[in-house]
Amino acid sequence: MVNYWLAKQEPSGPRGYHILDLKKDKTTVWDGIHNNLALKHMRGAKKDDQIMYYHTGVEKQVVGLMTITSDPYPNPKENNKRFIVVDVKFKKLFKNPVTLDEMKLQKSFKNWELLRIMRLSFMPVPKNIWKIILKLSDK
Repeated sequence: MVNYWLAKQEPSGPRGYHILDLKKDKTTVWDGIHNNLALKHMRGAKKDDQIMYYHTGVEKQVVGLMTITSDPYPNPKENNKRFIVVDVKFKKLFKNPVTLDEMKLQKSFKNWELLRIMRLSFMPVPKNIWKIILKLSDK
């Protein structure tokens, strides 16, 4: 069974990575996760799971989709084995990004971690929320 996730990334700045960078690169290692709860979520991810790509910073919006192409494994750039990564590939750029403000208007989103724990950079997306975001992105 496929799981659904949301991963946040600042699209600009020194560590910035825009979804258009991923589209050009086709694949990348999703790293830099250090928050304990985000790491716990990432440990539950697996190959073929789907991820919504969320731009943080000024944008605050879901901009597209990625597919996980590996199970989680220790980050080779870290000395601590608890820091893990997954490999991802570009899947889709949203025609219409879905903003945080739009998501806050959805009553069914009120208990979702994205709206409750803003610093969380990797989290599950319930299937009903996944479907609503996809629908909003096609408007």
